Formats: sequence, C-alpha cells, structure tokens
Amino acid sequence: MLELRTLYYEDLSVGMRESLTKTVQSSDVVGFAEVSGDRNPIHLSEHFAAKTPFRTRIAHGLYTASLISAVLGTRLPGPGAIYLSQTLNFKAPVKIDDVVTVTVTVTELIERGNRAKLACICEVDGTVVLEGEAMVKVPTRGSSRP
Repeated sequence: MLELRTLYYEDLSVGMRESLTKTVQSSDVVGFAEVSGDRNPIHLSEHFAAKTPFRTRIAHGLYTASLISAVLGTRLPGPGAIYLSQTLNFKAPVKIDDVVTVTVTVTELIERGNRAKLACICEVDGTVVLEGEAMVKVPTRGSSRP
C-alpha cells in the first residue's frame, strides 16, 4: 500500500511522476468480482479461461484501472483529489501473478478549476497493458480538504 501524501495544486508541476507496483493475486481478482458484480468466468474459472485465447484467467480491466485510482487518491495528487474523467485504452491482458507497474505523470495544469491532466500507464514486464488520461480537481492550500 502507498502511504498517503498530500499535494496541493500549488505543489504540482508538469512532469511530476508517481508509481505503484502491485502483484495481481487471485484473491484480488475474486474480491474485485465480489465488489463489482462482474463474475465473468474468464476472471474466475481456470477451466473456462483455458478455452479462451488467453489460455488462463485474467484480471478485470477495471481492476487494473483501479490501481491508477490508488495512485491518484494516495500520492499524486493525493487525498482530496476528485476524479473528473478518465480514458482507458486496454492493450494487453493482465494475468494472475503478473506484476503491474502503474505510472502517473502530470502533463498539464489548468489554473481555472485547479485541474491537473495526468498520463496514466500500466505495464507488465515492460509491456503497456493499459494507458489513458485522467483529469482531476486538486484542492488548493486555501481550500479545506474532506
């Protein structure tokens, strides 16, 4: 788990970057299925998944995307940041026991509304499995945080 770090809009600069590395465990995928209600057997049944082009169980795409949310909500920009939008382009499957590295980079700061645009990339062994862009509202030093 990432430790909480609070950054205000005034603390951000283009190029700032934060990463998270997570090994995807079967229990993560099962737990995500329970929470989301997505019980597609490609995520839960090795027998079913063996008959697919992936040949094994894969994590939910939105589970992988949720790791982006973990970075945004805990480190960059951190507590108090509010998601406004997120694009997601799924490039490759994430399998059980894969090590996913999530990297979030500030690409633009928009003073009006104290917004930050962030490039989001998830990789497994150097292969991009998910990429996208997030827009978040970031508290300022003069605002109160939840």
